[in-house]
Amino acid sequence: MPPKPGLEPGNAAVALKKPNHAPKGAEDVPHADLAALTLALASPEAGERRRAARELGAFPEAGPRLCAHLGSEPAASVRAVILTTLIRIKSPAVVEGLLPLLRSEDSALRNAAIEVLQEMPAEVEPHVADLLADPDSDVRILTVNMLSLLPHPKAPDWLAEVVARDPHVNVCAAAVDGLAEIGNESAIAPLQALAARFPEVPFIRFAAAAAIRRIGGS
Repeated sequence: MPPKPGLEPGNAAVALKKPNHAPKGAEDVPHADLAALTLALASPEAGERRRAARELGAFPEAGPRLCAHLGSEPAASVRAVILTTLIRIKSPAVVEGLLPLLRSEDSALRNAAIEVLQEMPAEVEPHVADLLADPDSDVRILTVNMLSLLPHPKAPDWLAEVVARDPHVNVCAAAVDGLAEIGNESAIAPLQALAARFPEVPFIRFAAAAAIRRIGGS
């Protein structure tokens, strides 16, 4: 008997297991697996935690849980898999879950968060203004460092705004370094004015002049 239309020979049994109303692109994974994989993140075995972190990439809603676990995960190999999974998920919820890590005392954790955030320029954009206005200058420096590597068309303008307005010399110095790499002509005027803002810090004048030369100004 010839196969029914729409079914390939030998695959009819598999096709019959799918309900006809299943949404296009739906995962053939029971929802219970999300709970099981989340529990596996607490396993004493690093290999089991790596497996869970990798397979949770099939569940976008797992992003905040992975972000939370990142702060307590002791194994570098598991952290690496979590970072890769977060980049795969790439969502506003992941960004919101990572931003608190910029305040961590663990420098490796802060750098890991920035590494992932740099892969999500569109998702990071809504948070840039608040990050650059953060009362903690260390958070602003980390944000500037992230923007220096963020593949976003507004990144040079954000750094130029930091140079023009931020009251902390170290934040401005970080922005000058970033503009030396990605700056455009609109950054030249703020860089030229920077020395006057911090006349007691001679190196700022030299750093700004070097950035202007890199950009192509006189």
